Amino acid sequence: MTAFAITNARIFDGTEFLEGKAVIVREGKIDVICDAKSLPADLDVIDGKGQTLAPGLIDVQVNGGGGVLLNDQPSIDGIRAIMTAHRKFGTTAMLPTLITDHRDKMEAAIEAVQGAIDEGVPGIVGIHLEGPYLNVARKGVHSADIIRPMEDDALELLTRLPNGRILVTMAPEKAAKGTIKALADQGVLVCAGHTAGSYDDIQDAIGEGMRGFTHLFNAMSPLTHREPGVAGAAMSDDRTWCGLIVDGYHVHPAAVKIAVKAKATGKIMLVTDAMPTVGADDKRFMLGNEEIIATDGRCALADGTLAGSDLDMISAVKNCVEMVGIELGEALRMASLYPAAFLKLDHMMGRIAPGYQADLILIDGAFNVTTSWINGAE
Repeated sequence: MTAFAITNARIFDGTEFLEGKAVIVREGKIDVICDAKSLPADLDVIDGKGQTLAPGLIDVQVNGGGGVLLNDQPSIDGIRAIMTAHRKFGTTAMLPTLITDHRDKMEAAIEAVQGAIDEGVPGIVGIHLEGPYLNVARKGVHSADIIRPMEDDALELLTRLPNGRILVTMAPEKAAKGTIKALADQGVLVCAGHTAGSYDDIQDAIGEGMRGFTHLFNAMSPLTHREPGVAGAAMSDDRTWCGLIVDGYHVHPAAVKIAVKAKATGKIMLVTDAMPTVGADDKRFMLGNEEIIATDGRCALADGTLAGSDLDMISAVKNCVEMVGIELGEALRMASLYPAAFLKLDHMMGRIAPGYQADLILIDGAFNVTTSWINGAE
């Protein structure tokens, strides 16, 4: 359908909930929100069945899904499989994420994402390179043998995606002065993560154009009353965005509540840090030479070390509402509008408004995604 209307739904437009309205989609974009009783007669009409119609969810940290880990299958087919798995849970835009790996794997992943965008694989808007420019002291499950300083030609590598976003997670204290500025000036989105940096290190990085923080609280120096660390720098700065894994394991619900209250409104975004187990029957997989098992939604090594998550985006929204007590509209913004702003795509994603991309989801009362559209296509 190139033109259709969705009616009989409670519409969340990114700002407020609307009753008695309908959304008209034409040629993949939102045409208008109108009175449900005033629909043109020639339109196909989709019955929302009293569910909530919301902007599609945007995930900037997706290691895998549907049984596929990007590191193991850095190809267009691998990316398509990951996106297909997450779309069932409301994700309509994502950054497939490569965990610390060798240079050839980084090049292959960037090339695959470029190919996916060129082929029009729905929902792929760029790539997230989580490493390898990290601090071994906060490596988590990243391989210490592969973590390394930034290469002399890294800027060329990290600007190879002209029609997509490249996000790089790095330890700012390990980068030479001016590195982050050079990346930011070329449009690379830089986040601090897997870092043992100090508060002052982070202030310097923000001054150079660092845009945000990867999985707040995890794999970073903590907040204390005399040394605010990376976590303190993240929450006290109003210019940057923080990704937050709300699965009940990575961050205590009380810490989520503190972060949301401390950080400027609009600067906390939900991420999954999802592994191949999301949308897959098999809850075991290998990361390098380590077996990771997902149990009760928790991905970990045999010794208990967290290794990504078994979380999907609509579950993250649900957890915000039911576990933390965040209002539904704000939880949905944390999963759509705020990541769109982080990606500099909030002029076209994250809202249901005329001219915006028709990336939409229908959610029932139990937080199940019953239908999704990307660019107006189911």
